[in-house]
Amino acid sequence: MAVLVLDKRKRPLMPCSEKRARLLLERGRARVHCMVPFTIRLVDRRIEDSVLQPLRVKIDPGSQTTGIALVRDQDDVDVDTGEVKKVAHVVLLAELKHRGQTIRDALTQRRAFRRRRRSSNLCYRAPRFDNRVRKAGWLPPSLQHRVDTIMAWVNRLRRWVPVTAINQELVRFDTQALQNPEIGGVEYQQGTLAGYEVREYLLEKWGRKCAYCDAKDVPLEIDHILPRSRGGSDRVSNLVIACHDCNRAKGNMPVERFLAKQPERIRKILAQAKAPLRDAAAVNSTRWALFNALKATGLPVESGTGGRTKFNRTRLNIPKGHALDAACVGNVDDVQEWQKPVLCIKATGRGSYQRTRLDRFGFPRSYLTRNKSAFGFQTGDSVKAVVPSGKRTGRYRGRVAIRASGSFNIQTPQGVVQGIHYRFCSLIQRADGYGYSWAR
Repeated sequence: MAVLVLDKRKRPLMPCSEKRARLLLERGRARVHCMVPFTIRLVDRRIEDSVLQPLRVKIDPGSQTTGIALVRDQDDVDVDTGEVKKVAHVVLLAELKHRGQTIRDALTQRRAFRRRRRSSNLCYRAPRFDNRVRKAGWLPPSLQHRVDTIMAWVNRLRRWVPVTAINQELVRFDTQALQNPEIGGVEYQQGTLAGYEVREYLLEKWGRKCAYCDAKDVPLEIDHILPRSRGGSDRVSNLVIACHDCNRAKGNMPVERFLAKQPERIRKILAQAKAPLRDAAAVNSTRWALFNALKATGLPVESGTGGRTKFNRTRLNIPKGHALDAACVGNVDDVQEWQKPVLCIKATGRGSYQRTRLDRFGFPRSYLTRNKSAFGFQTGDSVKAVVPSGKRTGRYRGRVAIRASGSFNIQTPQGVVQGIHYRFCSLIQRADGYGYSWAR
């Protein structure tokens, strides 16, 4: 793991190794600035006395999870051919899990409560329609949340490391080019990336499993619902993903004949084939808003497609993953040092303005405390608890949920531990609206 480094005035320096950071802390030359991601601040170094190298933030936006990779650019010369290759050395890998669906569900519930109170002739305000003006480029809160959280972490990384450029996967699935291959010219569809856009779209749409037998973790092939020999086309609405055995058994039969004994599966396949990919629609709705927000940072922003990302990952034999996909975004010839733990960042929010608990009809049933902190702790803080004796004896580390009584709950990777007294808890990091964990 790379440790992020700041100078004595909290300006970003080049990251260092764990061993060097440990030595700096032991010798009193550095202080801990942030626990996650681990960042130290030097007490005897200024940015004017340091040498900086180009660092790039690469982003792979997703509907539910966004991959983020911090890489160091380097140009290597091939000894045999003399060509200059762009090599990306991975410094940090992270996966940001959005809470857009949670926001959508909360707004839907609130809308239903308000509608019910109005329809029951209860004491509640009338609906307002004439005083709501949406500015240009407005996005629903669940989609705007994706843009805001990604930008929040880009700005954090800019405060912690000397970022010089940004890469974004701007177009994950070019749906217009999929429906009409001639829209971007023949070379666009028949170049080196031929087939990658269509295949990746179908893999996402059909859940990376066979549409006929639900087989997973097997080689999957593209199959036509209505065979081309019977007049079928190459449109994505006529394509499915199938395993080799099912594809061979189906042959040139229509799907209605091949699955004659499974009418329910036939209806499901035909309906899903015509339906657009919901995640792709969410990504396409926010891609330009995110791109414009990144350009507003003043840094050079490069864009790429999902097909090129998969082409790079397949060519370099890198496993599938959101963070690793981010490292492969854009024009890159080689990716090194990618076997690193991944920082999993989960957007949890910063609490609620709501002061009451509601029943199923939307009416208050209990009141919440007005104080969001108790005994120096706040819900969402990262704490370490050492219980010396009793029923909860042990060491626990995770996010805390406070109570006014002083009996806290701690969310650990193994589950929730209830009834931990606040005297056994020590603060690691204040709540910032995110939960952290590590994965490989």
